Amino acid sequence: MPGEVPRVVLVGAGIVGCALADELTERGFTDVTVLDQAQGLAAGGSSSHAPGLVFQTNSCRSMTAFARYTVEKYTGLGCFDQIGGLEIATTSERLADLTRRHGWATSWGVQSRLIDADEVAALHPLVDRERLLGGFLIPSDGLAKPVLAAEIQARRAIERGARFEFGQKVVAVETSGDRVAGVRTETDTYPADIVVSCAGMWGPVLGDMVGLTIPLVPMAHQYAFTGNLNVSAEELAKQPILRHQEADLYFRSHGRAVGIGAYGHRPMPIRAQDITGSEEPFTKEDFEPSWEAAVELIPALAEAGLDRGFNGLFSFTSDGMPLLGEHPGVQGFWVAEAVWITHSAGVAKAMAEWIVDGQPQLDLHSSDLNRFEQVQLAPDYVLERSCQNFVEVYDVLHPLQPMESPRPLRTSPFYERQKDLGAFFLEASGWERPHWYEVNASLPEVAEVPGRGEWASRYWSPICGAEALVTRKRVAMFDMTPLKRLEVSGPGALEFLQRMTTNNLNRKPGAVVYTLLLDETGGVRSDLTIARLDAQTFQVGANGNLDLAWLTKHAPDDVFIRDITAGTCCIGLWGPLARDLVERLPHSLDTGKGYFTAQKAFIKNVPVTALRLSYVGELGWELYTTADLGPKLWDTLWEAGQELGVIAAGRGAFNSLRLEKGYRSWGTDMTDEHDPFEAGIGFAVRKDKDFLGKAALDKRSSDKLLTCLVIDDPHSVVLGSEPVFHQGKPVGYVTSAAYGYTTGLNIAYAWLPAGVGEVEIEYFGERVKARPAQEPLFDPEMKRLRGGA
Repeated sequence: MPGEVPRVVLVGAGIVGCALADELTERGFTDVTVLDQAQGLAAGGSSSHAPGLVFQTNSCRSMTAFARYTVEKYTGLGCFDQIGGLEIATTSERLADLTRRHGWATSWGVQSRLIDADEVAALHPLVDRERLLGGFLIPSDGLAKPVLAAEIQARRAIERGARFEFGQKVVAVETSGDRVAGVRTETDTYPADIVVSCAGMWGPVLGDMVGLTIPLVPMAHQYAFTGNLNVSAEELAKQPILRHQEADLYFRSHGRAVGIGAYGHRPMPIRAQDITGSEEPFTKEDFEPSWEAAVELIPALAEAGLDRGFNGLFSFTSDGMPLLGEHPGVQGFWVAEAVWITHSAGVAKAMAEWIVDGQPQLDLHSSDLNRFEQVQLAPDYVLERSCQNFVEVYDVLHPLQPMESPRPLRTSPFYERQKDLGAFFLEASGWERPHWYEVNASLPEVAEVPGRGEWASRYWSPICGAEALVTRKRVAMFDMTPLKRLEVSGPGALEFLQRMTTNNLNRKPGAVVYTLLLDETGGVRSDLTIARLDAQTFQVGANGNLDLAWLTKHAPDDVFIRDITAGTCCIGLWGPLARDLVERLPHSLDTGKGYFTAQKAFIKNVPVTALRLSYVGELGWELYTTADLGPKLWDTLWEAGQELGVIAAGRGAFNSLRLEKGYRSWGTDMTDEHDPFEAGIGFAVRKDKDFLGKAALDKRSSDKLLTCLVIDDPHSVVLGSEPVFHQGKPVGYVTSAAYGYTTGLNIAYAWLPAGVGEVEIEYFGERVKARPAQEPLFDPEMKRLRGGA
């Protein structure tokens, strides 16, 4: 469609559909039709009953950015009351968490401050002062007017040529080949080049029409109105919106009455296919504990009494994030679902950029529709995890805290061996991943590990440090099975990978290359380790399902891409004695072969693909075999390594070792908002070849760099997302952090202005001194990694 304005159909005229129509038409996509089964704007969906409270602060940077834009846009459109947002603490744990939230807000550029109990009481005089310990105030938070916001944005879109058609229930999405072709309703057909599902809680119904799982669960959420208080409406209206998260409550004014939202009740899921309206009858018995907690906080509510309420439906997902992006198998079918009022305008802006320009300005990997593994799309999984997210929506959650069920789901072939060694498992992408092994508690190195604060000690053990030290001294076995592995093959495989990635892959079979996927703007979409196994076959070490979707989307007909993760397994055998361990066994491995090489070999009776590389910076191999032979590979290496003092080591040690070497973690240290040079991985870019994103990369410039910091206090271990200050002003934020057990240095990586000197990291309200350091901190000459070869 070069030069043509594409025909766009948006399904759903709630606040997301209206906001997206506005953003698309503003960018020149004026042939927009918005369809809705209801008889008017924002009628019948979540937007019609949403109370409109906008609290911007979120642990996720992109979610905060969505909310910031929503506040800015709706304020400018005259449909937002910027009365401020106030979160309160009545326990010491919540007070500590508010300092953490204040840190997030500072990191993500939202002005906020921590206030004492007296100031909380002054802002909200009806709150029981004696129960308060303090609060967190965000002056720019406030109340959106969802229906008005939808109407204003719809009018703007209509003025630019958009059409809104009501009473149009979609019954089919038509396709032609692998492209969307139109939308059929009960009475009409609308041809389309692009279709966007903005149907909210009805999203799964639209997804079914194109064979797409949209993993959200409509959930009832209680909202109640009190009778009139003995306070003027004007007095109530100027009070900030209020959250009492310890009791799963939030509050806003409605004239002289107060609206109370509650998450403290049991989850009330409903199938999207069974929804007949956006509100369910109020179940007063479920609200009773919330009412008691509300009256306890605001005693004046008791006299006003409970007037009425409803159970309003809105969407929850298994990880609490929106569902944004394009169908992996049907070009032109897009999704913008599980979006709350708080993030509506921000999501619409990002989606419009994505659709019109091919790439949003904001990193959206944590919201991308294609982020889930197949097992995470099972209906029971989505239901259980979504219900748990509802229960935990206001809980104080540690960044490493896993969901407890359904587990175990995905286990490596080494799982039984790991349990026998006392593995402490955390979970990611459905995989059980050992973080340390209790059997190593007796290692003498445990005594060398410094302690840390209470928060950083959760989901951690000093055993992690001992395992890191032993890896550097002897040899350790790491389970690398959960890391995504793809096989890319076919006559066009080399040409395809050369075009998609930044480094030179045109090397002889047996070469391993670290390379990057860039997007059209030159941002780092992912980093890959690619081994050329033969002329037409490559093994790709990827970062997750998004890489699979991206490569599949761009692959020509003569290239075949297969996810081989589940059918294979991997042991990272690393340490100065790794070669000695292998040579104690019958093997055909060329142990003298150099760094970044691959070979097929046998280790005793086990066929392996051995990649001579290491993410922990030590001599050794990633040893791959088929899943059926995984236990045999583990046992073979374990038995041969006993006299050498081999141990099993977990992710806690792994993360420390990789930061000592300065190795980046995509999605944490860098995203598609960053280019390779500012992220410190420009060495993986070959300017003498053509690749996707090269032209844009040549035009980029930045004054920020991913910077290695060391913290002099060994006990002040930060965890990530903390704000960084220079000369008293916030200048950046922490990405990854860990204690370096070998170097004795407390490490944090952060995005900072180039050339910045000594800084301070704010951690739970305290400023911790840190200074830039030359990286890598460990073995800069790579002598240990190369191991004499």
